[in-house]
Amino acid sequence: MQHSIIIRQASIADLKTVQMIAKETFFETFAEANTEADMQMYLDKNFGENAMKEELDNPYSLFYIAREGEIPVGYLKVNLNEAQTELKDESSLEIERIYVKRAYHGKKVGQILYEKAVDTAMFYKKKYLWLGVWEENQKAIKFYQKNGFVAFDKHIFKFGGDEQIDIMMKKSL
Repeated sequence: MQHSIIIRQASIADLKTVQMIAKETFFETFAEANTEADMQMYLDKNFGENAMKEELDNPYSLFYIAREGEIPVGYLKVNLNEAQTELKDESSLEIERIYVKRAYHGKKVGQILYEKAVDTAMFYKKKYLWLGVWEENQKAIKFYQKNGFVAFDKHIFKFGGDEQIDIMMKKSL
C-alpha cells in the first residue's frame, strides 16, 4: 500500500523526531567526506537536545516534518528575520535545511518540502528565498538550480577543524 507524503508543522513536542531525522540524514549525506571526529562533534553540538530545543523554540524558525504514514522521512527548517543565519533581510526567507532520509531520495519528498518553503515565503509576503549549499553537494545544487535558484555569493562553513565553502543561492518570488 502506497502512502502519500504528509507535511505538518513541528512543535517542541516533535523534538526527538526532528533530532533523529537531522542526525540520520546529515550523517548519510556528509559522513563520507568528513572525519569521524568532526562528524561526531558537529552532530552533538548542532543536533543535541539543547540546540534542537532552542531552534524549535525560536518563533522565527519554522520546522515542517514530512511523513509517509506514521514514518518521519524528512524535514524542512526555514528562518525569518533575525533567525536567519546570515542575510537577516526581512524581505527574504532562508531555507536552512531540507533533509530527507536517503531511502526516500528520488520520491519527491525534497520537492514537497521545498514547495512548503515557497508557500511559507508567500504567506509571509517575502520577496525571495535564499540558502547556502556545500559546493561539493552537486545533487543539492542541481535540485535548487532546477527550482530556479541562482548563485550570488559564497561563504565559509566551519565543520570541525575543516573550512568548507558554501554557495549562497537565491530565488526571487
